[in-house]
Amino acid sequence: MTNINIDPQSLCPCCSKQTYQQCCQPFHLKKQSAKTPEQLMRSRFCAFYLKDYDYLIATHHSQYLNGLDTETLAQEPLPQWLSLDVIRSSHTNDKGQVTFQAWYKLDDEIDAIHECSDFLKCDGQWLYTEGKQMDPVMPNRNDKCVCYSGKKFKQCCGG
Repeated sequence: MTNINIDPQSLCPCCSKQTYQQCCQPFHLKKQSAKTPEQLMRSRFCAFYLKDYDYLIATHHSQYLNGLDTETLAQEPLPQWLSLDVIRSSHTNDKGQVTFQAWYKLDDEIDAIHECSDFLKCDGQWLYTEGKQMDPVMPNRNDKCVCYSGKKFKQCCGG
């Protein structure tokens, strides 16, 4: 269950421009399964944002957990998740990939997880397996801020 309450009518934390109710909530409530790896990636980012660690474990392929559990995910320090940028997404049959940057703040520093994630479809359900980490591509000072405030990066999170 989530540890952070969110108004179902508010914009979804996964940055899809849909409401949480229209986007990730049905996955978190187990009313729907993700139809694509990108939907699963967005719902997993949203689960990190909401601290819904049970969902993260449930959507992680069991053969790739390597001892990961809800207690490990909940260990301090926890980042403040800001936004998700999906760069590329593809799938064929039962394999998929999503390249993304997940922006966060930790100890007043902005950083991102830049990853190409692999997914497998098992028994009709997409599951995260593993990902290849890459260096984040940081925004320029005059780019829009990663937190979607509408301000320039230098006047917001990069200030």
